[in-house]
Amino acid sequence: MSATDEQLLAAARRGNDEAFHTLVDRHAGVLFRLAWSLVGNAADAEDVLQETLVGAYQHMRRFQGRSTVKTWLTRILMRQAARLYRRRGRRRDERSLNEAAAAVETPGSVADDANRREDIRVALQMLTAKHREALILREFEGLSYAEMARALQVPQGTVESRLYRARQELKEILRGYLTETD
Repeated sequence: MSATDEQLLAAARRGNDEAFHTLVDRHAGVLFRLAWSLVGNAADAEDVLQETLVGAYQHMRRFQGRSTVKTWLTRILMRQAARLYRRRGRRRDERSLNEAAAAVETPGSVADDANRREDIRVALQMLTAKHREALILREFEGLSYAEMARALQVPQGTVESRLYRARQELKEILRGYLTETD
C-alpha cells in the first residue's frame, strides 16, 4: 500500500528527501499541465513548476493540513503563475492575439482535433487571469468549488461568480467558432 500525500509530507518534514521526491513525482504532471494552461507555453510552465516545488520544499513546515496536499501545491503554483504574469507587466503579443482571433473565426481552423485544442488553448489565454484560473481548475483539473476556493484563497461565492464570468467570456471569444461547428 502506498503512502498518502500527507504521510509523504510528514516524512519529508522529518528529513526524508525521498518522500518529497515521491510526492513531487505524484503531482508534477498535473501541476505542469495546470501551469501550462495558466502561462501558455512549456518554458514558462517549467519555470512556474520549478518555483512551485522549491517553494513547497522550503515552506513545507508551514503546511497546516487544512486542505489536501494537492490543494496546497495548487495554491503555491497559482501564486507563482501570478508572479510571472506580474513580472511581465501583463504584456501580450498583439500579433498572436490577432492571429488567435482570426483562427477562431476561420472555418479551416476546425479541420481537426489538434487545431480545435489549439484554438481553445489560445482562447483561454485571452481570458483574464482570474477567469482563466477558475475555468482551468474546474473544467480541466476537476476541483470542487470548495477546493477551488481554498486554492485561490477566496470565498466560494467568488469562485462561482468567476467561473460564470469565465464561461461567458470564453463563449463570447469562441462565438464564431461555435457557430461554425454546430
